[in-house]
Amino acid sequence: MKQKQKASTNELNLILFHMNVAIVGASGAVGQEFLRVLAERDFPIDNLLLFGSKRSAGTKYTFRGKEYTVKELQHNDDFKDVDIAFTSAGAGTSKEFAADITKFGAVMIDNSSAFRMDNDVPLVVPECNAADALDRPRGIIANPNCTTIMMVVALQAIEKLSHIKSVHVASYQAASGAGQAAMDELMEQYRQALAGEPVTVNKFAYQLAFNVIPQIDVFQDNGYTKEEMKMYYETKKIMHTDCLTSATCVRVPSLRSHSEAIWLETEEHVSVEDARKAIAEGEGLVLMDNPAEKEYPMPLFLAGKDPVYVGRVRQDLANPNGLTIWLVSDQIRKGAALNAVQIAEYLIKVGNVK
Repeated sequence: MKQKQKASTNELNLILFHMNVAIVGASGAVGQEFLRVLAERDFPIDNLLLFGSKRSAGTKYTFRGKEYTVKELQHNDDFKDVDIAFTSAGAGTSKEFAADITKFGAVMIDNSSAFRMDNDVPLVVPECNAADALDRPRGIIANPNCTTIMMVVALQAIEKLSHIKSVHVASYQAASGAGQAAMDELMEQYRQALAGEPVTVNKFAYQLAFNVIPQIDVFQDNGYTKEEMKMYYETKKIMHTDCLTSATCVRVPSLRSHSEAIWLETEEHVSVEDARKAIAEGEGLVLMDNPAEKEYPMPLFLAGKDPVYVGRVRQDLANPNGLTIWLVSDQIRKGAALNAVQIAEYLIKVGNVK
């Protein structure tokens, strides 16, 4: 890592360093988004290494005008000079290769579920708990689940007004949450259904086209899915809160960007006007709430955008201390790649990379 003398031109106005960066899972949907986000944000990369499975090894990608070849991820010393490694190749891969990635001091920012609830691994959303990233005994920082990330960014704005006691949330999750193959399958299902052909079903339990599926991930003993329980536990850890979260996660037949309907209860009454102001001024948030003009967030129009968009802010008619909001965010960007890159930018900003 070599210090760069001039100030950054990006929005953070950081004192930048030339970084040696690795992407594990470079051929996947999130891996490809890492490349786009790093390029767009002018992230200071001196050397870039791309890793993947044996199947994707040899694939070539262009980044900032230069061609890079994906190397097969192996148990060796390939990470010896790496400063930051963004990993998004699944929990099994992250667990298997964490020691190889971190043993020479690289910071591993992991997008899988492998380490999220480990006590010695910080779970970070920079708008909420950036400083937690500084305490990482194992050299690993976990990226939360996409649905949790977008929710807590919005909750953080309200938490500053009054402590949030409980949250009920219904998520409406796009096919892209299951990867590029799921997006391709949804498109093919629509074509097949409209053509009167048998519909191919591989990525989901049922046909998703013209349907909604009230299950994401496997069911637990308490009747909730693993995805829903992630929102319960991760919200507590990120926000350092006793807030209780009850979720129902639903797969819907949109391509990209997740949506959430949220009912939250605060300790003290928060007016709609104060809530809207806090959201409008909140970090990483855009208030899109003009019912008279039918303006509210929708996934069709917000794919590829960075912020969490919030609308339909109103008083909960069933709870005097309750608010109801609707939000949309691109889960491949803020829900995955962008959040991880923002963590890395924070570490650079405070001079906390190896």
